Amino acid sequence: MFKAILFDLDGTLLDINMDFFLKKYFQKMITMADDYGYRNANKLVEHIFTSTGVMISNRNPGTSNKEVFMSDFINKLDYHLEDIERFFNQFYTVGFPQLKYYCRPFPGIPEMMNRIINQGIKVIIATNAVFPKIAIEQRLEWAGLGNFDYELITSYENMHFCKPHIEYYKEIIDFIKIDPEECLMVGNDTGEDLPAGEIGIKTFLVEDRLIDNGAEFIPDWQGSLNDLFNFTRRFG
Repeated sequence: MFKAILFDLDGTLLDINMDFFLKKYFQKMITMADDYGYRNANKLVEHIFTSTGVMISNRNPGTSNKEVFMSDFINKLDYHLEDIERFFNQFYTVGFPQLKYYCRPFPGIPEMMNRIINQGIKVIIATNAVFPKIAIEQRLEWAGLGNFDYELITSYENMHFCKPHIEYYKEIIDFIKIDPEECLMVGNDTGEDLPAGEIGIKTFLVEDRLIDNGAEFIPDWQGSLNDLFNFTRRFG
């Protein structure tokens, strides 16, 4: 039995088409930025996209993902950090919750999570750490998973690396202090989730919302969500 299971969130625990969702995400942000009084709201969103790319590429362990993002983002704007943070807080408090209608929970996921945690297995929400924790916690709520006691939820505040870098997975392992071989990574993205296997973590590729951009990684197991449910029942 595994001592810890790392779960990707989007497309794995939550039924969501991220390409479609992100279009709605940025549309909502443009509207709110315009209402907030920002000039050239479209340009502001372009800078967010660019700075997110800088954050994902960063491999400096001395800076959090948020610090990398904000440092690059502020350099592109004529606004102060405090003002930008106020806007982001308003967006994630007021605007982001309205996006829940563009996704839905997967049936059976809360029951699986309850069974795993009751068996004493540590659960890590190993979503790519490009969002603030508030946005991740909301998506967990949308998936019906908001009330569980997780060992770690990776976010841009508490992580120093992003997927697909293996440093992201090493940082999780360092935090939970469990040998990689005793951990399982569950995800739907061959390029972002399967690199966990490079440091010895076992991998399960979920195919319901499969994202496969040709990454040459081979999962230890793969199948549908129903296959995953049956797989995790073996742990008991």
